[in-house]
Amino acid sequence: EVQLVQSGGGLVQPGGSLSVSCAASEFTLSSYTMNWVRQAAGKGLQWVARVSSTSRGSRYTYADAVKGRFTVTRDNVKNTMRLQMNNLKPEDTAVYYCVHFTQGAWGQGTDVTVSS
Repeated sequence: EVQLVQSGGGLVQPGGSLSVSCAASEFTLSSYTMNWVRQAAGKGLQWVARVSSTSRGSRYTYADAVKGRFTVTRDNVKNTMRLQMNNLKPEDTAVYYCVHFTQGAWGQGTDVTVSS
């Protein structure tokens, strides 16, 4: 069974950093396009970032709201993916999900709260 298990997140003050990791089982992360999305309380899903595999290597794409502050990395040995979030803002507060859309697989969600 395809499974995504997340860890990390937490509470941080504005300007701080957090990361969320996503571990995959029953498939190889690096072979598929993977996404990060988030959902703030009372709001809809917002796409955050994507990493895709091309013939020229990995391609990383970010939403304008996080570009320059968030970075996606993959560890092919551990079969994990990480969302590193720097210079966090209160509006980044949300539940974050790693998603394998093709397989319809979602991580369990991780709370990220940015507050003073």
